[in-house]
Amino acid sequence: MSSIKAIPQSGPLDLTSPRRPLLWAALAYAAGILVGSYAWRPPLWWVVAALAFLGASAYFISRRTWLAFPLALGALFLAGALAIQVHNSRPPSDDRVLDFSGDEEVLVTGHVIRDGTVRVAGFGGVRQSVDVATEQITRQEKTTEVRTGVRLAIYGKASDQEAEEDDARVRVFHYGERLLFTGKLHAPRNFGNPGAFDYKGYLAENKISLLGSAKKERVEVLPGFAGNRVERLRQQVHGSIVHRIHRLWKAEDAALMDAAVIGESAFLTPSMRLDFQRSGTYHILVVSGMNVSILAFVVFVVMRRMRLSELLASILTVALCTAYAFVTDVGPPVWRAVLMLTVYLGVRLVYRGRSMLNAVGAAALVVMAEDPKSLLGASFQLTFLSVWILGAIAAPVLERTSAPYVRGLRSLSSPDFDRTLAPRVAQMRLDLRMLTERLEGFFGEKASLAIVRAGAHATLSTYEVLCVATLMQAGLALPMAYYFHRATVMGIPANSLAVPLTGVLMPFAVSAVALSYLWSPLARIPALVAAASLHGITGTVRTLGGLRMADNRIAMPEPSTILISACALGLVMALVWKRRALALSGLALLGAMGLWVSAAVPSPHVLGGMLEVTAIDVGQGDSLLVVSPQGRTLLVDAGGPVGGQQTEFDFGENVVSPYLWERRISRLDAVAITHGHSDHRGGMHAVLNNFRPRELWVGALPQTPAIHDLMEFAKGLGIRVVSHVDGESFDFGGMRVSVFSPPETWQTSAQARNNDSLVLRLQYRESSALLEGDAEGVVERRMAASRELRSDLVKVGHHGSATSSTPEFMNAVHPHWAIISVGRGNRFGHPRMATLERLQEAGVATYRTDLHGAISFYLDGRSVTPQLACLR
Repeated sequence: MSSIKAIPQSGPLDLTSPRRPLLWAALAYAAGILVGSYAWRPPLWWVVAALAFLGASAYFISRRTWLAFPLALGALFLAGALAIQVHNSRPPSDDRVLDFSGDEEVLVTGHVIRDGTVRVAGFGGVRQSVDVATEQITRQEKTTEVRTGVRLAIYGKASDQEAEEDDARVRVFHYGERLLFTGKLHAPRNFGNPGAFDYKGYLAENKISLLGSAKKERVEVLPGFAGNRVERLRQQVHGSIVHRIHRLWKAEDAALMDAAVIGESAFLTPSMRLDFQRSGTYHILVVSGMNVSILAFVVFVVMRRMRLSELLASILTVALCTAYAFVTDVGPPVWRAVLMLTVYLGVRLVYRGRSMLNAVGAAALVVMAEDPKSLLGASFQLTFLSVWILGAIAAPVLERTSAPYVRGLRSLSSPDFDRTLAPRVAQMRLDLRMLTERLEGFFGEKASLAIVRAGAHATLSTYEVLCVATLMQAGLALPMAYYFHRATVMGIPANSLAVPLTGVLMPFAVSAVALSYLWSPLARIPALVAAASLHGITGTVRTLGGLRMADNRIAMPEPSTILISACALGLVMALVWKRRALALSGLALLGAMGLWVSAAVPSPHVLGGMLEVTAIDVGQGDSLLVVSPQGRTLLVDAGGPVGGQQTEFDFGENVVSPYLWERRISRLDAVAITHGHSDHRGGMHAVLNNFRPRELWVGALPQTPAIHDLMEFAKGLGIRVVSHVDGESFDFGGMRVSVFSPPETWQTSAQARNNDSLVLRLQYRESSALLEGDAEGVVERRMAASRELRSDLVKVGHHGSATSSTPEFMNAVHPHWAIISVGRGNRFGHPRMATLERLQEAGVATYRTDLHGAISFYLDGRSVTPQLACLR
C-alpha cells in the first residue's frame, strides 16, 4: 500500500496508456533469455541476427518509425538469448574439490566467511553452522592448496545446550577468523526427483561447493585475519542489530522481528513459517521489496515534511535504503528493490513520476544484463510481477476510483475548491460538510472537521488496501501455484490487515533499534508500538491461517494454464487503461484467471492401463508411489529422518509432495504406513494434509506418542484408518492387493520394529510387485514357507541390509527386477555388499535411489519396464 501512496498526487494519472519503451525493452530481453535457455544456437548466430535487426531498425527509424521500434525489440530479444547462453557456457567450478569428499577425515585450513549460528541439535547437543573459505586441505599427509567454500556443521555435546546464552561454553565463530579443523567433507546432493529443490545450485550461488562436519573439540582458532574488512564490518553490524532486537523483545517476538526487519531467519520455528505461509503473508517474514518500499516511503515523507528539497529527500532516501540493504544480508532481492527505487526516484525527478513502469523496465534491464539467470528465479519474477501489478493495474484502478476522492479531501472546509473538481467529488465534499455541521454541536467546528476528514481518509484507505490486496492475490496466483503450490484463499483478508500493520511495524521497529544504541529506556516506547503491531499481525495470521480452508495446496499448473495466464496478465494491463467498460472487463478477466489457477485440477501425469511403482528418492528412507491401471493412487510410506532425530526438515513437505505435485497429482486415493520407524512415517503428516487421501492403511503399529499423534491427525482430517493383516486380498483400481504380513496375531512392542512391516503384493494380470517395507529374515522365512511369493519386481527390504533379502526369500520371490531405497553415504553401510552379490548372482537387475534417483517401473500385465525419472 505504501508503494501506491508514493505515486505523486499532483494531477490525475494519464489513462491513455503512455508509451513505455524501457518496459517493452525489458520484456523483449526477458523473452530472449527464456528462449535462449531452451533453444541453443552458436553464439555467432545470435550476434549476426542481432546486428541485422539493429541495422534494420536504424534504417527504418526515419522512414518507417512504427517498424523501427519492433525491430529494435527484436535485437534486444536476440541479445537476451545470447546473454543466457554465454552465461551458461562459463566454466564450472574446480572439480578437484570433490576429491576430498568421502568418509575419510581431512585436515582443513580456512577462514570464516559467514558468522556462525548456534542451534540445539536433534541429538540434544548443539550445532553451529558456519561458512568457511578453504586455504588448504590435507589428506593422507598430502597438503593441497584449495580455494572453495564449505558449509561446516560443528557439533557440541549435550552438556553444551546453554550455548545460545553462554558464549563462554560454545565459541561462536565470526567473519575473518582463521580455523584449523579435522572433519569429513562431502559434496551436496539434490534429491533425485523431478520438482526437487536445487539445493546444490542454491549453495553454488552462495559460493559453497562442499558440506562438512566436525566435532567442537577438533576445531582450532588460528591467529590472524583473512577476508574483507568491509564485509567484516557489515556482519558485525548485522549481529549487533540482532542482539539489540533480542534485548528489546521477548524470544518469540524477537524471532519474528529478526525476519521481518533485518532478514535473519535463524530463529524462526517451522510452526511460525507454516502459519504465515498458509495465510498468504509469508512475504512479511522475508525482507523484500515491500520492506524497502515501506522504509523508503516513511523516510521520503519525513524528509519532505522537514522541508528538504525533493532532490535531497530522494538522495537521502536512496542512501538510507542502500544502507539497509547492506546490513540485511538478504542478497539480490533487496538490492533489486533498491535499484528499482533508485531508478524510479531518478525518473520521477525528470518526468514527475509519470513513468513508473518505464523506470521498472530500466531497473529490470540492468539486473538481467548483470545476471541473465536471475530472470529464471522465483525472487526476480515475483518482484517484477508485483511491481507490474502495482503500477500497471492497481495504479490506474485507484486513479479511476479512490484517487479523485482522496484529492477531494484537501481544503474540505473551502466551498470554492469544489468548482475545480468533478461533480461526484464535489458532491462528496458537500455531504461531508453537512455531516460536519451535524457534529459541531457535540465536538466543535475544528474537531468535527478533523473527525469527518479522518473517517473519510480511513474509509478510502481501507478500500485501497482491499483493492491492492485483491489485485495482488489474483495476479500472483500463477507464481504461487507454480513455485509454492499454494492457493492462499485467506490472502486477501490476511494481507488487508497485516500489510498496513507492517507499515506501522517497520518504522517503529527500526526507530526502537536505533534509539537503543543511544538510550535503552527511550527505545521502549517505539518497541511497544512495534510489538503491538506484530501481535496484530500474528493474531491475524494464526486466526486465518489456522482455518482448514486456508491450507489449499495445488499441483503444478499445466503448460497451457501458464501460457494463457501470462497472456491474460498482459491483456489486463492494456484494458485497465481504456474506457470504463473495457477496464471492468480486464478486472473480471484478472479475477477469473486467479480463480482458474487456484481451482483448476490438472490431469495427473500417469500412463493408463499399466501398474506403476515408483521409488521416490527420500534419502535413507522409503516412499513408493503406486498408480493402478485405472489411475487410482497409493503412496506407501513418506520418508523421514533416520532414528527419530529432531529436525526442521520435513520430508513429506519438501521431498515427497513436490514430486507428486510435479506429476500433477492433487489428491491421493490411499496412503500406507509399513511400520512405525521415522524414516518411513516421518513425512506422513504433510502428505496427509497436502493430499487428503480417503484411506490410511496400517499394519502392526505400536502405540507410541508419535504414532498416536499421527492417527489422531488423520482422523481429524476425516481420513479413514484401515488395518490390514496377513491373508487379506482386495481390488484397488484394477489391480489385486494381497497382504502377506503382519499376521493377525502379531504382537507389537513398546517401540517400532522392522518386522512390524506391512508387506503388500500388487498384481496386474500376469505381472506383480512385492513391497516388503523393512521386513527382516524372520518374517521373510515365514512368508516363504507359507505363501506364493513369486513376483517380477521386489522392493528390497530394509534398504538392502544384511538382515533382509535372505536366500530362502529371494528364491521364493525369484524377481527379475529389484529396487533399493537408500541414502547416499549413509552411516549404516546400506546396501550391504552381500545383498548386492546375492541379487547379482540371481540375475536380478537392481536399481538404487542413491545412484539413480526416482525410478519408475511399469507393469503392463506381461512384462516390467523401468524408467529413470531424469529421462522423462
